Amino acid sequence: MTRIAIIAAMPAELKPLTRGWQHERRNSVHLWRWRSDENEWIAACAGAGVDAATRAFAEAEKSGPIDEVISTGWAGALREEFFLGHAYDVSTVIEARTGERFVAACPPNDCCLVTSSRVAGAAEKKRLASTYEAALVDMEAAGVARLAKMRGIPFYCVKGISDGPSDQLPDFNSFISPDGQFKLARFVVFAVLRPWHWPALMRMGETSKKAARNIAQSLLNLLDERGSASKRNDYPNHQS
Repeated sequence: MTRIAIIAAMPAELKPLTRGWQHERRNSVHLWRWRSDENEWIAACAGAGVDAATRAFAEAEKSGPIDEVISTGWAGALREEFFLGHAYDVSTVIEARTGERFVAACPPNDCCLVTSSRVAGAAEKKRLASTYEAALVDMEAAGVARLAKMRGIPFYCVKGISDGPSDQLPDFNSFISPDGQFKLARFVVFAVLRPWHWPALMRMGETSKKAARNIAQSLLNLLDERGSASKRNDYPNHQS
């Protein structure tokens, strides 16, 4: 049996994909499973950042070795030609702190992603785009890529665009706990008292939902191509 791990940060990023899958929460990690005779997919999320992605991967491994891993979820666009709500296969991942580069198993393309330790605002996005010649930014992919390299397994990366290069959004960093959890209640209070942020936040909410749907479709297409999704009609979330 081939075991494929799908690592994200937040449950909402995986919701369209994992509808109907078996769910459990273990050691503060959300896990979803779908199994056929030949394959097992296990999706996991533990929060934002490389450390949280490492915890999610560790929980996915507890049931047995992982044969392939996919880093997925939302990312910010660093260039205008990468469209809001769309999902993209990433061919190269760069760790901003160390400069490490990881090559994904998908065909080479113009979609390079840089992993930052913080949520990037508009000014930081401009700097990252210039420094790394990258197209996207996230907070987890380089950590997942490093774990895949250590284990000698194929690494894939599929990201959906939640926000653009010049979007003026609140600074989310103060609402992320040290273990990568988003402090939703605290953020809601902050946002309610600042109505000038409402239009951008509502736009980001709609874009993020669209991106999650496109992530799910892209992952299913990828797994079809890999021969890991030959019985599409058996999926709990199958739509004819």
